[in-house]
Amino acid sequence: MLKYFIILSYLGLIFQPLNAKVKAPNYEFKYETFLDFYPGKAIEAVKKKYGTTDDDRFIVKSKQYQFTVLTQNKDGVIFDFFARLPSYFLHDVFFQSLVNRLGKQDIYHKVGEEAFYVWNKNDFKHVYSAACTITCFPIFYTVMPIQKNGQTPQIDKMNLLRK
Repeated sequence: MLKYFIILSYLGLIFQPLNAKVKAPNYEFKYETFLDFYPGKAIEAVKKKYGTTDDDRFIVKSKQYQFTVLTQNKDGVIFDFFARLPSYFLHDVFFQSLVNRLGKQDIYHKVGEEAFYVWNKNDFKHVYSAACTITCFPIFYTVMPIQKNGQTPQIDKMNLLRK
């Protein structure tokens, strides 16, 4: 009888519900962080908040993440930005935050294991890229004006949207 009691006690412990909460590394990330870098914003305000750089490269830091944002500016005004996102961000969480803000993407393009999502919203072109191996992870996010006014966006210079 004691044997059965011990076995049942162990089985009871094994099948206890786990009350562990798992948070994604980018759970605390807010899309509003990108609003500082949007086209049309003053570069001086960004330099005050994120520090001065010689090459318009800024490091966005939090205790849970860190990534680089490249900007182009003309006459002190940001033309576009390119954010190289951490691979430990979860694609599902980040993509859902974009869909919540921008709606369904206008263009979906897949090259190998990498996907590109494009939104044309409010005079801006938003491009997000993600890839999948065992899990899916973001690669970059960029925002540029639809009307380029003679300037070449960084994503065009990098030739990332090749077909």
